[in-house]
Amino acid sequence: MCLAIPGKILDCHQVNGMRLGRVQFGGIVRSVSLDFVPEAVVDDYVMVHVGFAISLVAAEEADRTYKLLEEMGAIAEELAIENGSNENSNLD
Repeated sequence: MCLAIPGKILDCHQVNGMRLGRVQFGGIVRSVSLDFVPEAVVDDYVMVHVGFAISLVAAEEADRTYKLLEEMGAIAEELAIENGSNENSNLD
């Protein structure tokens, strides 16, 4: 199952013309493409699907969604699918 997971943007930067950000999902930080949400800035929450931020989301909604996905056991599964492990990853 592939779900979008809410995460908080910790920083933003450009790499080879691509806008990337470090996004925190609970205790896990991943590098994510921010090109689809050009309005997103540090401290915003975004919904991330397969390494791409696809929309902005309110902090309260992100927290509620994350907790529900965590209760279902979907967080570990989805974050492991992205890179084949639960290790932190880096696109840059």
